[in-house]
Amino acid sequence: MKKVISPILAIMLGAGLISGLAGCSSSQTVTLNISAAASVTDVLKEINKMYQDANPGIKIQANFASSGTLQTQIENGARVDLFISAASKQMDILENKDLILEDTRRDLLNNRVVVIILNESDLEINNFSDLANNQIKNIAMGDPEFVPAGTYGKNALDFLGIYEQVQPKLILGSDVWQVLSYVENGNVDAGILYSTDANVSSKVIIAADAPDQINSQIVYPLAVIKTSQHINEAQAYIDFLFGDDAKNVFEQYGFKVIG
Repeated sequence: MKKVISPILAIMLGAGLISGLAGCSSSQTVTLNISAAASVTDVLKEINKMYQDANPGIKIQANFASSGTLQTQIENGARVDLFISAASKQMDILENKDLILEDTRRDLLNNRVVVIILNESDLEINNFSDLANNQIKNIAMGDPEFVPAGTYGKNALDFLGIYEQVQPKLILGSDVWQVLSYVENGNVDAGILYSTDANVSSKVIIAADAPDQINSQIVYPLAVIKTSQHINEAQAYIDFLFGDDAKNVFEQYGFKVIG
């Protein structure tokens, strides 16, 4: 006896919908969009791989740039689940505009602002004040308006009372990686950025630390963005960042996990 296929079943078979429906039974991958400061690029790539390996249902899409650029993108409606800033200023602005979930904001990391020079440089720089010396002709630093490392660098120069003297020497970069590149390529005598940025380069050395009064203020806050469609997944990822596995990686790169 010949089986009769109903018209509806025939349409579903022809369109391949039955196999499609079968596929729907498997769990779907959630994509977390994370906007993070440029200075955590390398360390976060390693941590993200660890997290995705342990959580196959999560895909992390990371966008790295200066904190000021990321802040502007979020203000303009960019699809972001979690923001990791290199300074409180940018997070404060988003919080004041009611763009983050306040109960998810936490301080994640500490860092240090330093002066770097080429390995083979014969310049004698032992502290930030030496940047005012005539032998130092040009200094790369992140734009203080957008790059937290540049903001802290400017604060250090102000604190020492030499900013006005040093300002004509400054060449402003769009992020810490551009500052590092200027120094590595010999385009400037010295650069001001985070110690963790210097640690990833074999071409530069740390010549001096910013005053403790400045470095003690450096924190990396994070928070879930209010428009996120994956709040629970973002919170689980945050919990991982504060866990021992991620902490060990952060410390290998020279960061200190807060709390």
